[in-house]
Amino acid sequence: MVWYLQLLWGAIALTSFYAVFKSMVYNLHMFQLDGYRTSTHLRWMGKNAWHYLTDLTVLVLSFTALCKNDRLMAFGAAALLVSLFGLIVSNKGRRQKKPLVYTARVKRLIVTFLVLEAALFGVSIRLLTTANKNLSFLPLGLCSALVPVLILLANLINKPMEKGVNLRYTLEAKRMLASCPDLETVGITGSYGKTGVKFYLYTILRAWTDTLVTPESYNTPMGIVKTVRASLRSYHKIFLCEMGAKWVGDIKELCDIVHPKHGVITALGDQHLESFGSVENIIKTKYELADALPENGRLYVNWDNERIRENPPKHVFIKYGFHADADYRCSDFTVTPQGSQFKVHAPDGSVTDFETKLLGKHNVLNITGAIAVANGFGMPLDEMRLYVRRIEAVPHRMQLIDKGGCTIIDDAFNSNPAGCAAALGTLSQMDGLRVLVTPGMVELGEKEAELNREFGRQAAESCDKIFLIGEKQTAPIAEGVRDKGFPEKDLYIYEDFGEAMKKVYAIGSEKRKIILLENDLPDNY
Repeated sequence: MVWYLQLLWGAIALTSFYAVFKSMVYNLHMFQLDGYRTSTHLRWMGKNAWHYLTDLTVLVLSFTALCKNDRLMAFGAAALLVSLFGLIVSNKGRRQKKPLVYTARVKRLIVTFLVLEAALFGVSIRLLTTANKNLSFLPLGLCSALVPVLILLANLINKPMEKGVNLRYTLEAKRMLASCPDLETVGITGSYGKTGVKFYLYTILRAWTDTLVTPESYNTPMGIVKTVRASLRSYHKIFLCEMGAKWVGDIKELCDIVHPKHGVITALGDQHLESFGSVENIIKTKYELADALPENGRLYVNWDNERIRENPPKHVFIKYGFHADADYRCSDFTVTPQGSQFKVHAPDGSVTDFETKLLGKHNVLNITGAIAVANGFGMPLDEMRLYVRRIEAVPHRMQLIDKGGCTIIDDAFNSNPAGCAAALGTLSQMDGLRVLVTPGMVELGEKEAELNREFGRQAAESCDKIFLIGEKQTAPIAEGVRDKGFPEKDLYIYEDFGEAMKKVYAIGSEKRKIILLENDLPDNY
């Protein structure tokens, strides 16, 4: 190999190391957000094929190593070097809402990935010492170009080990739960509302008895296992366990770990249709909780939810909601400057007045569900009044934030059709310049466009100004907004959330601005 090709090889090797690092962090981050599911991540890669154009360029140019003409080889190698810089740039400076978490699993994945990379680099070094020196460019280029593929391969290699680790931790959690025979576990699931019900119930119950709760949005097998292993104590009497699902069988898997005695089903909706495939699968999966309860277990269901009324569970259940047939019926709901007021009618005929700092009918509905469950454990409704007043908004779920010259309603956690409608309903009742900022709803499968279009129609009737984030993603919302004859001058479309908010804050208004932040897409959108 002539001297200038050796120089290029060295430059490409150094650049490739950095490109591999940047690409590894980005692709691991996306893979983590996709739940380490290869099928889910491959779908994401297909939807974001444009991101891999640079990788493809590097891959193609790597094959210039097959050329035996030194001058042509030098040209190809130089082009490969430029492409590697492009790969670095394409993975740099991305705004991260939730950065890559370097869990033990991620660290093991990195080790296996680096072993695969080292093998490729070793082949390149080996070729440098043979008569086929020019071929050394090929594995060197592949080191960078194949990062997305090698991460999936590393995950496949690690799969037996990960299953073993998860099994060990799961068995330990099961043993700990079994050692607490008096512990009553409450499984809480639903297409939406489960985190709210969980934390509202925890605020009420922890004043009554020793209660353990899964933190934040911990609702996966390993999240629940981690909670049990780290926090369960012999004195705990109640365990509030949030149960999330994206696939059929997910709730059953969680029930097999914690064996819930009681359950709450907050809603059956269109969320995660992309992975579930059908509404029937959503219903089947959520009702896996009802199927797991013992005969003497109490099951609470949101009777305001139409799908639950149309498809009631087989297990005997207790109804809560505003519906006239609810066992725990909420009535006389009013919004005040301090929050909300309402009454709860209990099965024994008693009626109790409640106040909460939270806004929105759906928040009051979730509080009613929490009241019903707490009453089932023997806590009188009168004793709950103080603790209901103390309930704080769950972060990013209709959280009210005073920003001086404006009020922000932060409902950015994870939007769904029912949640959007409820948030817009709350916004429409507030006095001021009503502003919506949203990137729309996702993971709704074939219904996504139509549901976003309907969201746009609802927004047009509730808002004075609408800011959409991402022109392509929000096109159906814009169609719905325009269908209602919403003024074009009050409809704004931005690609960046930060730029949109600058404009929102800059808008002059004699009225106080009320800004609803509806949904915030994760980094893999």
